Amino acid sequence: MKRGWTYIALVSVLIAAAISLRLFDPFFVRALRLIAFDAYQRLHPEQYDPNLPIRIVDIDEQSLSKIGQWPWPRTTVADLLLALASKGAAVVGFDILFAEPDRTSAEEIAKRLPATQGFALFAAIKGEPTNDETFAAALKKAPSVLSVSLGPGGSNTPFKAKAGFAIAGQDPRPFITNFGGVTKNLPSLDDAAHGIGAFNWTPDRDQIVRRVALIYRMGETLIPSLAAETLRVAQQAGSYTLKASNASGETAFGQSTGLNHIRIGKVEVPTDNSGSVYLKFRHYNPKAYIPAWKVLEGEVPNDEIEGRIILIGTSAPGLLDLRATPLDAAVPGIEMHAQVIEQLLTGHFLTRPDYALALEQFVVLALGLLLAWVLPRVSATTAVAVGLATMGLVAIGGWTAFRYADLLFDPTYPAVALGGITAAISSYVYRSVEAQRSQIRQAFSQYLSPAVIQDIINDPDRLKLGGEERDLTLMFCDVRNFTSISQDLSAIDLTQFINELLSPLTEIILEQRGTIDKYMGDAIMAFWNAPLDDPEQTIHACNAALKMVAKMDELNEVWRQRAEAAQRPFKRVNIGMGINSGRCCVGNLGSIYRFDYSAIGDEVNITSRFEGLTKMYGLPAIIGQRSLAPGIAALEVDKVAVKGRTQATQIYTLLEMFGGTKTQLDCLQEKHQAFLAAYRDQQWDTAEQRIGECRNIGVSQLDTCYSLFASRISMLRQTKLPSDWDGSYVMTEK
Repeated sequence: MKRGWTYIALVSVLIAAAISLRLFDPFFVRALRLIAFDAYQRLHPEQYDPNLPIRIVDIDEQSLSKIGQWPWPRTTVADLLLALASKGAAVVGFDILFAEPDRTSAEEIAKRLPATQGFALFAAIKGEPTNDETFAAALKKAPSVLSVSLGPGGSNTPFKAKAGFAIAGQDPRPFITNFGGVTKNLPSLDDAAHGIGAFNWTPDRDQIVRRVALIYRMGETLIPSLAAETLRVAQQAGSYTLKASNASGETAFGQSTGLNHIRIGKVEVPTDNSGSVYLKFRHYNPKAYIPAWKVLEGEVPNDEIEGRIILIGTSAPGLLDLRATPLDAAVPGIEMHAQVIEQLLTGHFLTRPDYALALEQFVVLALGLLLAWVLPRVSATTAVAVGLATMGLVAIGGWTAFRYADLLFDPTYPAVALGGITAAISSYVYRSVEAQRSQIRQAFSQYLSPAVIQDIINDPDRLKLGGEERDLTLMFCDVRNFTSISQDLSAIDLTQFINELLSPLTEIILEQRGTIDKYMGDAIMAFWNAPLDDPEQTIHACNAALKMVAKMDELNEVWRQRAEAAQRPFKRVNIGMGINSGRCCVGNLGSIYRFDYSAIGDEVNITSRFEGLTKMYGLPAIIGQRSLAPGIAALEVDKVAVKGRTQATQIYTLLEMFGGTKTQLDCLQEKHQAFLAAYRDQQWDTAEQRIGECRNIGVSQLDTCYSLFASRISMLRQTKLPSDWDGSYVMTEK
């Protein structure tokens, strides 16, 4: 009974915490919600309809190339506007701010000329209209809409809207996004235009635009968006109607909850309380765009303009008018205005209803209680399946509402909350299983790696003798001249030395996802790609080798300082590593009395031989050809047939181990390859000359290697070689 009450309390706390967290709505909860809404749109984006009466006249790169860099003279913009009006455009909206006088006007040019020339130019143009006056006349003649920019950097002078606002219901202004200032166009242009709207955006925290406002305010003054104003002028409507809480037909139970609908001419739009709408985005489609230069040169058919809503903007990257949407990382800002108008006309809006939050919390409550009743009565496997099925049901419900009803319900938080409830209940119910797992960990932690222990916990049947074949990358690492080093150390000092050496080298191998097979005195055997798959096994092995060589420099410096402090001679400690890849048997190997997780096979033996070769060539590492990692520079050393093998294999070392500049290493690579080519062609004089050139580069770590080859060349000069000799060296000892 006590456990029963404890369980009831646990379930109550879990569900209450889940509901409370959603009420607080922290950022990560909002982020999950936005990710889900974005995923919906990617799965089923809106399709472009070429029959919609909206076109974008694009100031694109080609237009800038043909007409000239931006900003264009206002006379050119006026020609563009009048050309569109002459073809019967219903309205022309500008996603462009004309806040300053036209710098290309003759009077502006005259101001910047020397006095004599300026007076002469002023006299010549006296009585002629300025570029801005020409543009203002075009704006007045054509059905036109200009843009303004709202923000803290603008002026706080009063804004005079071109349309009236009728408010039904309670005042919605407290809910509408407020700005402290406005950047306007030249007064003559604003006065001439038939409409003025704000081209602002309110992206989410991740700078992606998901909602767009149809109305803003500056203090008590209401300002329509560019899209809303363009649609109003196209319909020749004189005002907007804002329907807020407690208006006729709008239920808010006496409370002020902001806007519900905005009527623009004959179009009524459902909005959220701030006057914004969720857009159902479509992908950028070039078919909606008409290059500006084609309009100016009269190459656009009348039916592409007549009766249509025309928006003028830019897609040129250099003008920096780009926005991110759930579907596209960067689209022209004018595209956003066009898509808003498209949806205002089609009514294909996404709606997040007022009851959405309550419904989402009810789902958590109802399904949470259902899980609390079901999970203790089923097996662990079934419990996981039930939990996943519940989360899947929530996700399917959210997708169905979006796909078939254009409703936005958040499936992520209920799914995550239910997943957490499932995990917590399962943890409570099956804690005895976890206790058993702890016993296994404790029993085997002394002699198996953590990854192997986890494999045994997940699949106890693996706790038996035997193994599997798989590709491994193996490493043998040994200390050079360990015998002479150990002779000068006491047993205690030798133990400290081994611990100080093996601990950091082991950390590097584990950090690079390697598995320690065994320690053999001062030597380490390790491998990659078992027990867990590692698709980058060669990269990790080579990186481990590079870091181990660098770590040896650090350790030697510590040991040198310690030796100086004790006033005893210091001997530098070096390591040699063999790295090789191939097919091996890996698993629990040993006897029925004791076994370990290890690898065996011919490739293991070859790796051990490679480690031995480091002594002969004087190199910190010898690497087989199959172990070369992409992106890590390697230097071919030789062709060697190791002891017990007749077929020779190419061996390499890593260039980064030698230090030096990139220029030095590139030069070394080139000279060394030239040496190997001459050596294998039996061009002994040339090979010796190339050895000298390689030595002159100054990479001292290769001195032993080049001395070995020089000695070998002296011997080969006196030897009659077979015709098929390819430069391979056959080892006669391990």
